[in-house]
Amino acid sequence: MCHQASAHSLLRPETATDKAPVVKLFSVNIDIHGKVTNEEGAPLVGVSVTVGGSTTGTSTGPDGTYTINAPEEGTLNFSYVGYKSQVVNVSSRTTIDITMEKDVSTLSDIVVIGYGTQKKRDLTGSIAVVKGEDIAKQPSTNPVASLQGKVAGLTVVNSGQAGSSPTVRIRGVNSTNNADPLYVVDGILQTNIDYLNSADIESVEVLKDPSSIAIYGLQGGNGVIIITTKKAKRGQTRINFQSSVNLQKVNNLIKVTDAEGFKKLYSAQLANLNAAPFDFSNYTANTNWQEQVLRTALQSNNSLSVSNSTDKSTTYLNIGYSNQQGVLKYDKYQKYVARLNEEIHINKNIRVGGDITGFHFKQNPPAGVGNLTNKATWAAPIVPIKAGPGLYYAMPSFQRAQVDNPVALIDQNDGTAFNEGYRVTGNIFAEIKFLKNFTWKSSVYTDLSFNQSRSYGALPYHYIDLGEGGSPTDTSYAINPHTSVNQSSTLYKTFQQDHTLTFDKDFGDHHVTALAGFSTLYHYMESINGNRTDTSFNIPNDPMFWYLDVAQQSNPGTYGGGAGEDASMSYLARINYSFKGKYLVNATFRRDGTSKFSPKHQFGNFGSVGLGWVLTDEKFLQPVSWLNFLKLKASWGTVGNGLNIGNYLSYPVLLNSNVGIFGNNVYPSVVPKYIPDPNLHWEKVEGKDVGFEARLLDNRLNLDVDFYDRKTHDILTTIVLPGASGNVNYFTNLGTIDNKGLEVSAGWHDKIGKDFSYTINGNFSVNKNDVESIGNNINFQLLGNGGVNVTETGKSIGYFFGYVQTGIYQTTAQLDKEPHMASSAPGDVAYKDVNNDGKIDQNDRTYLGTPFPKYNFGGNISLDYKNFDLGIELQGVAGNKIYVQRRTATFAILNYETNRLDAWTAAGTTNIEPILDNTRSNNYLFSTYWLEPGDYLRIRTVQLGYTFNPKILQTKGVQSFRLFISGQNLATFTKATGYSPEVPISDPIAAGADNGVYPVPAIYSFGVNLTF
Repeated sequence: MCHQASAHSLLRPETATDKAPVVKLFSVNIDIHGKVTNEEGAPLVGVSVTVGGSTTGTSTGPDGTYTINAPEEGTLNFSYVGYKSQVVNVSSRTTIDITMEKDVSTLSDIVVIGYGTQKKRDLTGSIAVVKGEDIAKQPSTNPVASLQGKVAGLTVVNSGQAGSSPTVRIRGVNSTNNADPLYVVDGILQTNIDYLNSADIESVEVLKDPSSIAIYGLQGGNGVIIITTKKAKRGQTRINFQSSVNLQKVNNLIKVTDAEGFKKLYSAQLANLNAAPFDFSNYTANTNWQEQVLRTALQSNNSLSVSNSTDKSTTYLNIGYSNQQGVLKYDKYQKYVARLNEEIHINKNIRVGGDITGFHFKQNPPAGVGNLTNKATWAAPIVPIKAGPGLYYAMPSFQRAQVDNPVALIDQNDGTAFNEGYRVTGNIFAEIKFLKNFTWKSSVYTDLSFNQSRSYGALPYHYIDLGEGGSPTDTSYAINPHTSVNQSSTLYKTFQQDHTLTFDKDFGDHHVTALAGFSTLYHYMESINGNRTDTSFNIPNDPMFWYLDVAQQSNPGTYGGGAGEDASMSYLARINYSFKGKYLVNATFRRDGTSKFSPKHQFGNFGSVGLGWVLTDEKFLQPVSWLNFLKLKASWGTVGNGLNIGNYLSYPVLLNSNVGIFGNNVYPSVVPKYIPDPNLHWEKVEGKDVGFEARLLDNRLNLDVDFYDRKTHDILTTIVLPGASGNVNYFTNLGTIDNKGLEVSAGWHDKIGKDFSYTINGNFSVNKNDVESIGNNINFQLLGNGGVNVTETGKSIGYFFGYVQTGIYQTTAQLDKEPHMASSAPGDVAYKDVNNDGKIDQNDRTYLGTPFPKYNFGGNISLDYKNFDLGIELQGVAGNKIYVQRRTATFAILNYETNRLDAWTAAGTTNIEPILDNTRSNNYLFSTYWLEPGDYLRIRTVQLGYTFNPKILQTKGVQSFRLFISGQNLATFTKATGYSPEVPISDPIAAGADNGVYPVPAIYSFGVNLTF
């Protein structure tokens, strides 16, 4: 996009002679110099400066300056990625300074696609782009976590645990087996990107539709996320340092009763049970156990990068370090990353290079995260914490079998477990351009990682048992009084090679880009694990002794291990065609072969077709001045899914089982691990996508809309079949799942005056999931969470299945009039007679909702005034339910959540909360009583920054200097009662249960970004 621009010029004063007409007989070239800066006055490096109508050109240097020879009556063209191109008349000037304006339309931006790049305006598919600077703003040790709320159709569920990985879903859940997307980092195919430094990312592209992901064939069924890391830019040398210090705090504790409330409810429960009252005389404490196991935690993220460029080579080095404490005491994660990229331009046609990344992490997880957060809410608040060093107070006798003293538990396991890992990824490549329009590129990749974990089972502390009346006693009630060690290690190896040939040429009004390639991929994994318990001496609490050979050989312990490998090979091709830049066609083909399936089903063909029509290039729309760009697009294609399964599932495998003793002989036996399916093959994903992209009102308003329909056939899943010696798993292809949806992304960018600009962006998506079939016309169900989640034909995947609560039975007279269960009594939960047969039984269970959000939305507001910038991000979901599984335990004799203060005591007291009686089994049945809305709106980030005047900084050798303060997860508006409404959805058929999720804290940050 070009327009005439005003430029600052140095002119001679006009004289009478100057005004006289001059007839020039020939053109004269003059030397022109100047400086190119952005709107903040900072120099832009690498801006292309060319003479109009010629091949003469140059680029700006590190200080933004340039010099070029051009006709005195000619034009200069200035272009730079992400900025509006400018055409300036020379008009005999020898000094021309340019201020480049950001191009918010992004139509000229280059988008990374599979095995190549393409202009955004030429895309026929649905690809969302997130800039690296927007990811680096979030104080997260995992860059994927920062994508939350930024992309329509992308669901990201985060955890507050130090070093944790988020769960990511693109356009819903399309499989009962595995729904994780494929990650592609600088070309290498990966299953996670935990090792990346957020500050080292240039851009993230989320590929969602068939024409975008078909090039990845068998691996693209769940969508693809492409990460491009930073490299040195031509013509600049730069040092950048980024650092932030973050404070993490849990602001929303789960509401449980205090000591007074507990005594009241427990006494009422004993009365309802006709049991003797409990003597609380020794229990005078009022302990908030959540406050005792949680803490205000520190986190720091640091990154240093050095880039250098010459005419022949570019070098980029990045070193990153993150140190995160978890908000649960003693939880800690450290991450070290170093990456080196080198490219050498042997000549204008040959380029070689390489990239290597080293990663190391150390993690000290707290013991039993889920149990610990639960126990902090279950433990009776009437118990004091400790009597002295190593001496803690025991829970009352009625809780002791279920709950330990939470502080004793976390203190006892402080530093007794650690995980650490090493990972090295790298690639080397060579690229050759020949015959003007051809480019050959060969790349070889490797990804090696080694992870190990060791843990120690310490001797229990001694406890003070306050008892019920009488004097306290010193006791220990540990189940196992022995020390123990656990050790495991895993080795992963990945080798990949890609070879592609690209043809790119204009034929008049026709432009063709064609790609053909060949790729291979090899995975290897081996693991070993074991544990050992002492028999006659205590293993020291020192990591140097936490190995399997430390205990007496008379105690052999238990051991396990295994290894596996798989390989795949692929042929791929793609052609992109455009006519006059307004009629667009994209076609893709890929043939994949993999060793994961039986020989009869190892190969498959995948492909796609995409069409685009730029209507604003048609004459009939050119008079519409307010419409700057409008493109219609549609695509259809097929991809596969199935690489994230076991390696030998189509072959029989036997396991050791029980032994028989006959006389003096011992006879071992074996059982099948699973029933093999010789016809096992990948899932087939067929997708359709239609949409449009529009830019309006002088490109200030942008709008992207997509409608999609993605259907997965031959779902890979496990069913349980009866066998000769018990149930046996059968892994097979079974059923079809359909996802339909709408995605809308919109943005507005404008300036008010010279110093103030603002941007407003938003995205919204809706997804409808439907299981069209499971098996061949059979009524079959997949169950999760003990039958709470059900997957069956005609409903959404993993939906909640149970009874509908209508209230509380108030009187015996009401029971006589209404359908009820045989054992129901006043004070019990009343259930709906769904099938109207006059009774309540299992046939009245019905659809209660889905654990997966139907709606996802996010947005941000960016305000810039002079050197100040303010950014606000919002994010949320709606349309899903949460199974409050943690509350099922409070029906036992544990602490109570505050909703139980409203428990039924007599007719008319409540129509929601049942009686305090843990023997009423009807109230434990899964129903809407155990569900709550999962909808939430979160203030994801608020960040205020100040960038110092670059003109002042340059005199001190500093190119840019920015300070910022920010807050993350500042407020969450929700009806969910847990630490966070973000509950696990990683298992498609058992999702949505809050059984003690790790708290997602608010994070308060201060940071600096400094560039030399």
